[in-house]
Amino acid sequence: MKKLTQSLEDYLEAMYVINLTNKVIRVKEIAKFLDVKTPSVVDAVGKLTERGLVIHEKYGYLELTDEGHRLAKGVNDKHEKLYKFLIEILGVSRSVSKKDACNIEHYISKEAMEKMIKLTKFVDTCPEGYPQWLKNFNYYAKYGRHPKDRYEKGTRK
Repeated sequence: MKKLTQSLEDYLEAMYVINLTNKVIRVKEIAKFLDVKTPSVVDAVGKLTERGLVIHEKYGYLELTDEGHRLAKGVNDKHEKLYKFLIEILGVSRSVSKKDACNIEHYISKEAMEKMIKLTKFVDTCPEGYPQWLKNFNYYAKYGRHPKDRYEKGTRK
């Protein structure tokens, strides 16, 4: 199957997220969720239906096919992991992280995504607690300088 555009991935993800809390998915809910006009949703749904990712009866509810659900869940999972990385590791604000995760999720390589996930998990499971090097980075990000007397001499590998 041809790769989906960023826009179509966003529509799929919106349908997935809406479906997590609602039994049915409606065009107007997608429009509200993505802050777009209804005709834009109808056009996107038509394209997703042609690709076999969505089932849509005219003027009826929408449903993700198994393949549509799989793709939408993948986009959403990537989004959630990027969002967590931006907030917890880089200290980016929630509002900026939400937008940036949505943009990055469409372009990041599998390799880079896997490394970000591993770094986040490494920090989350660090037996000594929040790593000193990350505290030092946050200090540097906030003040533009290295904290004094906080480093042990080491080498970079």
